[in-house]
Amino acid sequence: MVAANLVNHMIPPLKPTDDGEKAIIWMEELRTNQLPVIEKGKFLGFISEDIILDDNDPKKLVRDYELEDLGCMVTEHQHFYDIIRMASDCDSQMVAVLSAEGGFLGVVGIEDTIKAIADSTAVQDQGAILVLLVSYRDYSLAEISRLVEGENARVLSVTVNRDISDNSMLRVTLKINQTEVSHIAASLERFGYRIIGRFQEEETKTNDRERYDLLMKYLNI
Repeated sequence: MVAANLVNHMIPPLKPTDDGEKAIIWMEELRTNQLPVIEKGKFLGFISEDIILDDNDPKKLVRDYELEDLGCMVTEHQHFYDIIRMASDCDSQMVAVLSAEGGFLGVVGIEDTIKAIADSTAVQDQGAILVLLVSYRDYSLAEISRLVEGENARVLSVTVNRDISDNSMLRVTLKINQTEVSHIAASLERFGYRIIGRFQEEETKTNDRERYDLLMKYLNI
């Protein structure tokens, strides 16, 4: 799913000529702590509740505040993983979406992106998660997939990131289409792969914040 499909049209942008009081009222109604600011269809940045309250002048115009996260944006055709990465880099709950020509299309809230991930096939399909520690030099997705498929299973999704304690190692997170993966783990270990995490599917559902924390943990972005 791409950014254009995730735009939340219920979140309106502010104009530079709006005042802080209007911004606060909108934020309270929408239950958010920031809003985008645009001028003539161009994204200028975000204004936050904290900035306005710290200034303690509700009649001050938006254009007179120092806006935040001017670079917190993606283009309409970027993947939702790019949205999460941008939100993480900017420590923001929203990411602006721009057209190919640079025009403002709207914003995507991090909760909207989490829902898109939760609705994806890799999340919805039953299965278990294995986390491998592999040296960068020895990493081969084709080899790992071959070993998994040799145990009559399939890799539904894979995420690869550097190990924070050793930059020469990779953490490879696999979603497998089977809920019992002891035989798969044993096969991988026979070929020298180190299993550092194993997560069986649970029937209980987590809330949005828990999903976000889990995603950040395994993508490490």
